[in-house]
Amino acid sequence: MKSRLIHIIRDLQNPTVLVVGDLMLDKYIWGSVERISPEAPIPIINVTQEEMRPGGAGAVVSFLATLGARVLCVGVIGKDREGEKLLELLSQKGAEVSGVIRDDTRPTTVKARLMGHLHTAGRGVQQLLRVDYEKNHPLSHEIEAKILDYLETSLPHANLVALSDMNKGVLTERLTSTICMMGKTNWKPVIVDPSMNAPLQRYYGATAVTPNRQEAEVMTGVKLFGLNSFKQVGQKLVTELGLEYAIITLDKEGIFLHRRDGWNELFPTNPKEVFDVTGAGDMVLSTLALVIANGNRWDEAVQLANVAAGLEVGKIGACPITREELITALSSEENTLTEKIKTLEELEGFLAGHRAKKERIVFTNGCFDILHTGHVEYLRFARRQGEVLMVGLNTDRSVRENKGNGRPIIPERDRARLLAALEDVDYVVLFDDATPDNLIKHVKPDILVKGEDWKEKGVVGREFVESYGGKVILAPLVEGISTSKIISRIVEQNQRADR
Repeated sequence: MKSRLIHIIRDLQNPTVLVVGDLMLDKYIWGSVERISPEAPIPIINVTQEEMRPGGAGAVVSFLATLGARVLCVGVIGKDREGEKLLELLSQKGAEVSGVIRDDTRPTTVKARLMGHLHTAGRGVQQLLRVDYEKNHPLSHEIEAKILDYLETSLPHANLVALSDMNKGVLTERLTSTICMMGKTNWKPVIVDPSMNAPLQRYYGATAVTPNRQEAEVMTGVKLFGLNSFKQVGQKLVTELGLEYAIITLDKEGIFLHRRDGWNELFPTNPKEVFDVTGAGDMVLSTLALVIANGNRWDEAVQLANVAAGLEVGKIGACPITREELITALSSEENTLTEKIKTLEELEGFLAGHRAKKERIVFTNGCFDILHTGHVEYLRFARRQGEVLMVGLNTDRSVRENKGNGRPIIPERDRARLLAALEDVDYVVLFDDATPDNLIKHVKPDILVKGEDWKEKGVVGREFVESYGGKVILAPLVEGISTSKIISRIVEQNQRADR
């Protein structure tokens, strides 16, 4: 599947995407924090740099242009210097800005972010304050008419329409519904990144909406807490808004795609170090727009949007992602399997980081030779006992010592990679001893999990873990399934075949 997604990116053409929405100018004020103000208990930022970037619908324009789309930009700015700067930035990206209207009744929306970091912390950047300059009253009928005139001539020539609604007054109910109707009339998909503060019916007739978790909950009144609730919200959105697709972004859980006919799927995300969620929703909308405008399937577009959003949250502010970055990320996902496989020395820093976040570390161990359903259920149970699951894996030599010369069937490198491929497993560490006792003493887990068949035999490490307040939990086993039984069945079948 990853090779298919890479092929899609490499084969992308340069479609025309019409972006309509709330244009903003993002201002970043960077500096270091070395002392607290004597005037009030607040940090003092020693400013070192100021930076301007397109924000809101402008970020969608910027992202799409960077990914190679031809972008027609439609929105409203003020008659001010900030508006001039925003037009300049969008034009530099190659966007067509003749659809941007100047309005002397409102300023250009500006979000100024003060970004500070400790002098000794290097990249430890934190947003300390955001200052907004905006007026969000609805467009006048005169300006609304100008935008509709532009859309009448430009929309038929676009491959797709992307609406970015920040509820700043541009996407009025009349304008939005007209765009959705024009999309249907001209057979152009309309994808909307909605505002949770807008009336739900504003988006009736769109092809798809892309709310985040909070927006979807507010729009439907349903709390999102599991797969059944995802399905309920997805069905409610497509039914009440006449959509073809509901695409719900669920932060660390990934993206849920619900199709009008009831088909749905949750696409999990790979765990990322999150620096800043600014722009993640814009990146999802941009990637979906580009991939769908190229005629690809919606499930493929969602998977690529998932990868792009994961890259976006690893950057500070709304920063464009390139096709090359997407290809690199997809190509390296195969390597994420080996990234989970650590030496004990490598693990120490990671475990310290998890403990600093108050995350409970769960440890279990085994040979895991011929991975089967019992193993998967056992590891799923172990993962639910805490936030981080570390698996100690017997080396080939250690397995032979415990099981005899005929084992393992699967070499240690392949067994480690199979475990690493499981979503529930965070780390895999090979150990060469007959028991994991020394490994447990190094890891010092909060929770030690073993199968309930060890109740009578005695769990290795129990006394040590309980000595500092840790817990030992016995996991239920799946009846009738074991590696030994699988091997016996294979041997029996081969013997029958040879007769």
